[in-house]
Amino acid sequence: MYTVEELQNRVSVEIEKRSKELLKNKPVELYDPIHYSLEMGGKRLRPVLALLACNMFSTKIEHAIPAAIGIEVFHNFTLLHDDIMDKADVRRSRPTVHKKFSENAAILSGDAMAFQSYRYFLEERSDALPEVLEVFSKTAIEVCEGQQYDMDFEQRMDVTEVEYLEMIRLKTAVLLACSLKVGALLANAPETLANQLYDFGINLGLAFQLQDDLLDTFGDQAVFGKQIGGDILANKKTLLLINALEKASENEKQRLISWIEKTDFNPKEKIAAVTGLYQTIGVQNIAEEKVNDYFNKAMRILDDLNVQDVVKQPLRNLANKMLTRKH
Repeated sequence: MYTVEELQNRVSVEIEKRSKELLKNKPVELYDPIHYSLEMGGKRLRPVLALLACNMFSTKIEHAIPAAIGIEVFHNFTLLHDDIMDKADVRRSRPTVHKKFSENAAILSGDAMAFQSYRYFLEERSDALPEVLEVFSKTAIEVCEGQQYDMDFEQRMDVTEVEYLEMIRLKTAVLLACSLKVGALLANAPETLANQLYDFGINLGLAFQLQDDLLDTFGDQAVFGKQIGGDILANKKTLLLINALEKASENEKQRLISWIEKTDFNPKEKIAAVTGLYQTIGVQNIAEEKVNDYFNKAMRILDDLNVQDVVKQPLRNLANKMLTRKH
């Protein structure tokens, strides 16, 4: 069995190699932003999840490496476009691609990354390839659906918790789940087990995104790698804001709405004011409980997976690390 660290190193080496290969292509202006995006690093969670799932059923993880790289390239493509839509200036403690180059460059290079991801998938001519591409294509469309819901919610004040959870399932969780299922399928795992891993990934992804929302408001920018308070400035309908609007007193609710409706404000002042309201209303604890609920559900699914515990341990270790748990 490979450790998480060994697979992270393997993935990093492989991505660096593929990124440098792309730099040989022309026009340079198309491939430079792709290289810049991929060399930013990041947690590489999705390709590592794919390889961990593959390794649960096979020692030949090289069969899953092209698909794992394809998933990571696709993920980074979504970040290029998301950062434009969110008007984000910082990603992984560096200027976002549209800030470093231009919006047009980020859009076009992102498009190229989306197509390039499929080319990586096609490198491994496995018997499972049709099913793998079906899962990946469905997931790619779902991610776009999730992003559309996210944008739609910015114009609404009546977003419910159920709607929000469905949005993050589509925008974040399905790609984590897809990574696990693809890795398992490429190792010829039984479909029932591949589907269990998919369900595990959905619940882990929901917990991960809710944790990400918490960090966006209450985290340390130096550690988080993104601007703290970005969701507040963009009026994102996160679980924090949805619950704050629902549970606030009339006075607190009007103050929240006032900040949401303001078009001329000091960003630091808005972040501090809204964060203070969140703390007063107590929505941080609600979100943390929801994180734990989804994480524990994911762990129960993993416990029930019919493979040896020693085989499941690396995935359990990564899941714990993803949620920065202390045990």
